[in-house]
Amino acid sequence: VMTGFVNALAILIFLAQMPELIGANWQTYALVAASLVIIYGLPRITKVVPSALVAIVVISAFVMITGTPVRTVGDMGQMPTSLPLFHLPAVPLTWETLAIIAPISATLAFVGLLESLLTANLIDDITDTPSDKDRETRGQGVANILSPLFGGMAGCAMIGQSIINVTSGARGRLSTLWAGLFLLFLILVLQDWVARIPMAALVAVMIMVSVGTFDWSSLTKIRSIPFQSSVVMLATTGTVVATHDLSKGVVLGVILSAIFFMRKVAKTIVVHADDTTGTDELRYRVTGQLFFASADVFAASFEHHGHPRRVRIDMTQAHLWDRTGVAALDKVVFRYRRQGAEVEVIGVNETGRALVDRVGRHDKPDAPAPAH
Repeated sequence: VMTGFVNALAILIFLAQMPELIGANWQTYALVAASLVIIYGLPRITKVVPSALVAIVVISAFVMITGTPVRTVGDMGQMPTSLPLFHLPAVPLTWETLAIIAPISATLAFVGLLESLLTANLIDDITDTPSDKDRETRGQGVANILSPLFGGMAGCAMIGQSIINVTSGARGRLSTLWAGLFLLFLILVLQDWVARIPMAALVAVMIMVSVGTFDWSSLTKIRSIPFQSSVVMLATTGTVVATHDLSKGVVLGVILSAIFFMRKVAKTIVVHADDTTGTDELRYRVTGQLFFASADVFAASFEHHGHPRRVRIDMTQAHLWDRTGVAALDKVVFRYRRQGAEVEVIGVNETGRALVDRVGRHDKPDAPAPAH
């Protein structure tokens, strides 16, 4: 799921640049190519200054000096000229309002948390450092409560900016603080200069982000990894790209993973029949996980031919998970009792015993006795 999410996000980032390239003049393509040369070439010489920043500065200076006719940031809309002021949302505080905003708010919260946690995992892998997911979640929640009071939108971790940050050498929270402060400085003080930045340079930076984000090794390993993992990855990626909805893709991936996992675990249930030749007793040892997906396999693993006087079922190496598993155990016990056998179930662990006590029938006083 994680790989599918990351790959889908990389594809979406790349596709988001297409409106700036489709139908553009040749100068735009030339500037994008030049920016990419700087972005990928400069680190071979020096890494003192982030190559993406150098590309933006160099290409912007070239466009300003030569007057090359390309789209700039200023063509995208008007930028703010002052800091936002505190205000309370002018909406009626009624149940009707809550009914309107609650579904959207829940969706935004889910997608925001999902993207933030997945981004945190990705950055942890890149930097080989752990992060406190609980603190990240709390901080995002507080920020999203305060942001609307200043006219802001809901937000979450952005994988594109995060990739740029860590690939530029950042390793601490101070980098994100400075990024926010510098962005304020650019917008409020240097907005005239920012408006003249060519979109071609920014497109090149985002192409670099998408290429760096995509897990290319997932394509080369697709034949060597388990089939189920490939299906989950491709389904997650395809759904996100098709719907442009991260939550749908991840939910589908999680569901598929759960289904494949249950099928795999269901096959681990094994019933071993001990050798009791020459006696009228049957002994079974059960290993694995007994739940709804493995209940049928469990029930079908017992030999019900003949008329044993005593049956012992050892559950020491097995674990009962749900009502269906208990019902399967009841079914086996009652079947032997109908044949006249005395059945003893031993080795059920504490958790399984609590479940049997609540919903099981074979150990109750009113349970059917062996037929004689």
